[in-house]
Amino acid sequence: MDQPTESDSFSASTKRRSRSRVWRFVVGALVAAAVITLVVRATVVDFFYIGSTSMESTLNPGDGLLVDRLAYKDAEIQRGDVVVFDGRGSFLPYQRPNAIDSFARSLRLSGNDSIYVKRIIGVGGDTINCCGSDGRLSVNGFPVDEPYVFTGDNPSDMNFTVHVPQGRLWVMGDHRSVSEDSRSLLGAPGGGMIDVDRVLGRVTEVIWPRNSNRTLEPASDLAEVPSLK
Repeated sequence: MDQPTESDSFSASTKRRSRSRVWRFVVGALVAAAVITLVVRATVVDFFYIGSTSMESTLNPGDGLLVDRLAYKDAEIQRGDVVVFDGRGSFLPYQRPNAIDSFARSLRLSGNDSIYVKRIIGVGGDTINCCGSDGRLSVNGFPVDEPYVFTGDNPSDMNFTVHVPQGRLWVMGDHRSVSEDSRSLLGAPGGGMIDVDRVLGRVTEVIWPRNSNRTLEPASDLAEVPSLK
């Protein structure tokens, strides 16, 4: 039987080193791609799935949402926007956010059990009342049409009048009869008001399922309500 020559051994060793380099490159490229994806999702654009019926029919269970994390970098949050936010300290009044946990969540290293999606009805300085004699919700004394409210629902089955402090937001779901939103927390710490710093971004598009792709536009009637002086 022929014995392996020095040349054969050298060739086998070269092949092993070559394969090792290829695998190191592949693994390194995958890790780099994963890190870049996490950073982009944490700072530029993100993706979320809808798991509840609280925003029907604007957003439906199973919809995949594109969220612009830079929407409010150089602009103020507007009434009528649909936003994704961290509910700790408001919707989850007894859970307080901390920097380490917030960073872990932004990089998808922990769960999204505190993340919500709702429509902004009032911003800092607004007074919101529901419902007037005409059955409509009013902002700063101006009744607003809400075509996005789920068919058959009232603007609210609960009467309320609230003043939104500066730096806070009043949010409601479009499927008003099933949505647990700012109305549900009027007696809780913070009164159901969302801190503007807890907003992660504005929902701009539904990109999944593919046959349901659509762009979300702000509710113009809400956006045009004058602010109180």
